[in-house]
Amino acid sequence: MSQAIKYVPQAPESDDTDYGQILDDLSSASVHRNFDPYIDIHWDSPEMALVDDDERWILSYDVDPIGRHKWYQEQPVEKQIAIGMWRQANVAKVGLQFESILIRGLMQYSFKLPNGAKEFRYTTHEAKEECNHTLMFQEFVNRTGVKVPGAKVGYRLISPLVPLASTVFPTIFFFGVLGGEEPIDHIQKDFLRTGASLHPTMAAVMQLHVAEEARHISFAHNHLRETIPRKGRIPRFLLSLTFPVVMRVLCGAICVPPNAFQREFDVPDSVMKDIFWRSDESKKFLRNVFGDVRMLGEQCGLMNPVSRALWKLLGIGGRPSRFRSEPTYTAA
Repeated sequence: MSQAIKYVPQAPESDDTDYGQILDDLSSASVHRNFDPYIDIHWDSPEMALVDDDERWILSYDVDPIGRHKWYQEQPVEKQIAIGMWRQANVAKVGLQFESILIRGLMQYSFKLPNGAKEFRYTTHEAKEECNHTLMFQEFVNRTGVKVPGAKVGYRLISPLVPLASTVFPTIFFFGVLGGEEPIDHIQKDFLRTGASLHPTMAAVMQLHVAEEARHISFAHNHLRETIPRKGRIPRFLLSLTFPVVMRVLCGAICVPPNAFQREFDVPDSVMKDIFWRSDESKKFLRNVFGDVRMLGEQCGLMNPVSRALWKLLGIGGRPSRFRSEPTYTAA
């Protein structure tokens, strides 16, 4: 894969930047800075070969929620490798399932936009990039040879209905966009920042995804900052309560593996509960995932005494990030 695709921390976004200009810039970036997974990832290179006994499949003891747990670290190396490969393949499968829902929602949203709306061009660019991401994730899953289901059954069953929210409740739809994108983006950035040992194929997938996902998350943030303050007091209050609920529900759907994982590797119930989300370390991880989103809530006027209490009750409260993509190891 091209060495040009690297994670670069972003500077804080200016609240004074014109929304229309932001859309123009994002659209231009999609034209001039885009990637194709079948060109930019050298799938058939010898170093990209996916083999079962590669210790680089072992989950990071510092970054991955499962890898941090003592139960996982005490397993034989062969089992750690098998769990790591299954886990990473399933995360990719969940990612492509979420991206598929997002693509359908974006197309539904853009279908109703008036002529001349700058959102039409950008959301179509984003949908095209997300299509490439689904191809990339599925190619990775296929090459692992691991049979993974992706998200839990309930999430998959309701997936055909979710894109309809993009026209009926567009604000809530974009809450959902961030609820799915922020956890994956957060974990991948932590992997890349810490230099955790990764299989080169997984590293290539993460680098490409993070590079383009920055635009997608930026659009959702700017769109919500532009539209929410225009709403009345009561709608804003209701949205302030909906926001943390959507974040918490989708984080669970994205991060928590399906029951097949526990059955496949005979993981005790107590261990699953520790990892998701009973232990102090897992609670800290859950809070850290949403630092950027809490910052967005402050900027949109969605933080009030009731909503702050709800964020805390759901286990995702805390201080907001000082800037987009603030590393979690600098968080209080």
